[in-house]
Amino acid sequence: MSDLNKLTIAAARDALRKGDVTAAELTEACVSAVEGAGKLNAFVHQTPEIALEQARAADARIKAGDAPAMCGIPLGIKDLFCTRGVASQAASGILEGFRPEYESTITQQLWDAGAVMLGKLNMDEFAMGSSNETSVYGNAVNPWKRQGDDTDLTPGGSSGGSASAVAADLCLAATGTDTGGSIRQPAAFTGIVGIKPTYGRCSRWGVVAFASSLDQAGPMTKTVRDAAIMLGAMSGHDPKDSTSADLAVPDFEAMLTGDIRGKRIGIPQEYRMEGMLAEIEKLWADGAAMLRGAGAEIVDISLPHTKYALPAYYVIAPAEASSNLARYDGVRYGHRAKLGQGDGITEMYEKTRAEGFGHEVQRRVMIGTYVLSAGFYDAYYNRARKVRTLIKRDFEEAFAKGIDAILTPATPSAAFGLGEMADADPVAMYLNDVFTVTVNLAGLPGISVPAGLDAQGLPLGLQLIGKPWEEGDLLNVAHVIEGAAGFVHKPAKWW
Repeated sequence: MSDLNKLTIAAARDALRKGDVTAAELTEACVSAVEGAGKLNAFVHQTPEIALEQARAADARIKAGDAPAMCGIPLGIKDLFCTRGVASQAASGILEGFRPEYESTITQQLWDAGAVMLGKLNMDEFAMGSSNETSVYGNAVNPWKRQGDDTDLTPGGSSGGSASAVAADLCLAATGTDTGGSIRQPAAFTGIVGIKPTYGRCSRWGVVAFASSLDQAGPMTKTVRDAAIMLGAMSGHDPKDSTSADLAVPDFEAMLTGDIRGKRIGIPQEYRMEGMLAEIEKLWADGAAMLRGAGAEIVDISLPHTKYALPAYYVIAPAEASSNLARYDGVRYGHRAKLGQGDGITEMYEKTRAEGFGHEVQRRVMIGTYVLSAGFYDAYYNRARKVRTLIKRDFEEAFAKGIDAILTPATPSAAFGLGEMADADPVAMYLNDVFTVTVNLAGLPGISVPAGLDAQGLPLGLQLIGKPWEEGDLLNVAHVIEGAAGFVHKPAKWW
């Protein structure tokens, strides 16, 4: 079999079990794909020795007949996940040289299932960004190009390296994290599938924190079936994470029946933004028609507090970030600034943080510290928390009226060029999250599925939002859209 790195998880699993291919061969194909893709800057720490060792162990398990679905599958790991003995920097200068002595719960579960680590993936610094332009490693690059145009495009953010690596077939799948859309927006920009599970479905232990009440890890894969398989391996209760839900993990793959007859799919009127691109509007209408054609009922719904979601998110997330990032002070690990004569501990903190944090992280820490300060706590932070409760209630009321899932666009546009927005007003960049942040504020599961191309040949995604803990049903609706849209496009190789 040639082009092993282009296999899906499901196809690779079946080939491994039949003995048509070994995990070592699969891993070698991915290692050489990674080595030949330097221009994408997706992998920032490569671990070929670890990968081949894990692959040989996976082959032994498969031979012994003890092979879970993820056994022998080569993955990329977002640099936010702590991996024992391997650099885990969260793409920040302040964590330079940090090699954890422990493994995050999610990566441990993947290794226990026999998965293989190819290395660590690029991302926005501390997951703060929508374009992967805030990384200490430099920009990750989207493998897609506009027709007849050589401009490097963003793969989205913050899980930009994960999206780029999966879309370019450097790995079979990757881990991502989603605080305001950081799995779903890059998935839409690169023509892959990305699911953010319900808050609490996947452990946050050992994942570098950005905004603790919003962060959730999830899989980024080539197909919906792959997302179901990988999510099963990543999910489960973890006593080390106080927000982890003690719920059984269903067989998500078995729930992909393709039968959605009688399901009620909500179309929220508030997501029809002023100035929405005609292509996005058409994609959304096409998605609704696909679901209607499969026997679902399409229902107009209202989520009245949607317009307050972005402002509430950009108060709550920086507030939690300023608190979480206070621990990076140059004392025990990571970067420490060189001190001048007479400098004390205060100067060490100030210089270290000024050198170690990039501009976007500094901006958000300052916003967060401001909204948490004595005179402004009630005016900003507490008010944003109240708005968050109202946004959550909007969704609860929709689901109480019998809505099974909600269909929206994933992003306001296709991928934009690197540098096109970075120097503009930061608010323009924040508007990229307009369709995704409500899902994090409400703690709901959301998935992005590639559903078409724009006029310039770039992928566009649709987002589905599900009921809490019902990822299986959500994946099944996504599976129907995937089948109806028939999205099989791949980027033309230029790297």
